[in-house]
Amino acid sequence: MNPLVVRRDEQEMIQSQLEPLSVDDFTGVEPDQQLIDRAASLVPLIRQHAAPGSEPRFVAEPVMRALDDAGLFSLLVPRRLGGKSASLRTTMEVVAELGRGDGSTAWATQIFNISGWFASTFGEQAQNDVFADGQAPRVCGNFMPVGQSDRVDGGYRISGRWPYVSGSFGAQWATLGIIEEAAPGENSPALALVPASAWTIEPTWFVTGMEGSGSDTLVVRDHFVPDHRVQPVPPMIQGSYATPFQASEHSSNMTLTAVGELILVGAQLGLARHAMEVILEKLPSKIVAYTLYGPAKNSPTHHLRVAEAITKFDMAELLMQRAARDIDSAAMERTLLDELSRGRVRSDTGTIAELVTAGIDQLLSVNGAGSFAKANVLSRIWRDSAIGARHAMVIPDLGKELYGRLLLGADGPLPGIV
Repeated sequence: MNPLVVRRDEQEMIQSQLEPLSVDDFTGVEPDQQLIDRAASLVPLIRQHAAPGSEPRFVAEPVMRALDDAGLFSLLVPRRLGGKSASLRTTMEVVAELGRGDGSTAWATQIFNISGWFASTFGEQAQNDVFADGQAPRVCGNFMPVGQSDRVDGGYRISGRWPYVSGSFGAQWATLGIIEEAAPGENSPALALVPASAWTIEPTWFVTGMEGSGSDTLVVRDHFVPDHRVQPVPPMIQGSYATPFQASEHSSNMTLTAVGELILVGAQLGLARHAMEVILEKLPSKIVAYTLYGPAKNSPTHHLRVAEAITKFDMAELLMQRAARDIDSAAMERTLLDELSRGRVRSDTGTIAELVTAGIDQLLSVNGAGSFAKANVLSRIWRDSAIGARHAMVIPDLGKELYGRLLLGADGPLPGIV
């Protein structure tokens, strides 16, 4: 028997000893259409501000205000903390709808949601600090321990530069990676909760895609982080969070790595939806130059390429739905997603990005060179998708290698976190 697969009888025995999660805290594993419709209703406003938002390099204030009012920055946060207690599937659908409006807006939103979720898994005192008066703030983050952290009485003194912190322009808190002293002479990666008053933003995000995501560098100088605002990462990876409410909350039982990976392709799915929408509206009547076909709707080449591209998008959507279902179901059962399934989610995340970028590229090719004009929204979709697919946790080959090693039981340590 594959040791990575939990035996059914053992799983049933474990489940029989658990009480069900409180239905008052969770909207269910099926998509919450009301929240998705809220996101869809904001697409016209998002599109109105998308192009101007790319120039100042952050999401426009009217859009931020509308997203805040709709509660779409704290979907995975428990209701007692001011969040929506939504499923991961709902969160993915919401982000995808926002991505149908603009990639940068969706990217910043998915980072606010994942970082806010991380913050909600800290201990009760830290939760009270961040979610004061039951209000969910916007939380950004960089989880790599790239700064300097020194152990002092009661906590840590941290300094450093954390790059690529999407949404930092509108965040009140950040979850930043540090090195924690787990035991004398032993260090471990950890997350530190840091208020906006502790950082300055260094403008470094000058890129060709996702320009409005505000993924600049946070600079922290000699900031004290008390112990209760530090959470070690290794236990989190194993499904053990500092929150005392884990027994009753769906979100506090979600698998860290799987959620952190899959959320990163929510915007990609939205970009695919937008590209498909534009192409199906504009391409049928576009004349195929230097041929006898006339409009593209009569061209077999265009029939084939469009069908192939949209099939890729459908495959990406199905992979997302399966991964989200597995993550949500495991959380409902209060079990850690098994290692093989976690490896598959990592691989599927990269494959989703691969399918979307390939499909968008095909659609732009059949639409012609004009697709790449700066004034053409397809150009921005293409650039946003290309840069989003290059996130370190999304790169397809790394996920496939990890999954393949698990499938075949390769010797030696795994090449990445799972």
